[in-house]
Amino acid sequence: MSGVALRVHEHGTAGRPRVIVLHGGPGGAGEATPLAEGLGRWFSVLEPWQRGSGSERLTVARHVADLHEVVIGCGEPRPALVGHSWGAMLALSYAATHPEAAGPLVLVGCGTYDEASRAQIGRTLGDRVDADVEAAFDDLMSVADPVRRAQRRHGLIERLYAFEPDDTLPRPTIEIDERAQDETWSDVVRLQAERIEPQRFSAITGPVLMVHGAHDPHPGAMIRDTLRAVMPQLEYRELARCGHTPWIERHARDEFFTVVREWLARHETTGVKRADGDA
Repeated sequence: MSGVALRVHEHGTAGRPRVIVLHGGPGGAGEATPLAEGLGRWFSVLEPWQRGSGSERLTVARHVADLHEVVIGCGEPRPALVGHSWGAMLALSYAATHPEAAGPLVLVGCGTYDEASRAQIGRTLGDRVDADVEAAFDDLMSVADPVRRAQRRHGLIERLYAFEPDDTLPRPTIEIDERAQDETWSDVVRLQAERIEPQRFSAITGPVLMVHGAHDPHPGAMIRDTLRAVMPQLEYRELARCGHTPWIERHARDEFFTVVREWLARHETTGVKRADGDA
């Protein structure tokens, strides 16, 4: 047992398969609430808020163990996992550790698995930073409260990562835990340096869909090719005029939910699916 009761929010009460939505960050609890609410129109959705920083240093294994308690307690064998950014990486780590317990995987704006992909993110973001953005980041230093400073920084980064966000949509309150992010991401990089991930993802035999915005600084094609080397069944769908967070995008939001809903409905029974080509 983890010794910590995770906060788990429920959205929707009907529909199959059971879906567990995993937020990004790491340390960005609440960030995926609109995704969970949106999928809750068709499915029964759980949204666990991942463990925050504390007396125990956070690792990928710790998050996987926490998620396993949610999975075995969800009332349905092999629920679908829909993860955003780091949450997509957590879904993969979980499914590789517990392939018998994980259902279909949907990876939204998946994170990176090599230094080349991370360098590409840096170049893309560098091209998007102008004088106004630099000034806005400099102004963050004048915000004394660390929570407000972290939230404002998240808002600035969201703008850099988006194509055209719909400002009429409500934004969730995000509990940003920078220490949780640093500790968890350090372990993510260690697993890659030691060639544990993504290599161990070859244990995943169930269906996997990667949904990626064409405007996302995360280089979708590079990440896709890295993952397909160990998961040839991975299907890939790229959304035009879409950044890192599809559910906030004015042009791609509806298409995104349609793609994910229809794919999950097709994979209600979680047999192995090998892709003949991109979705």
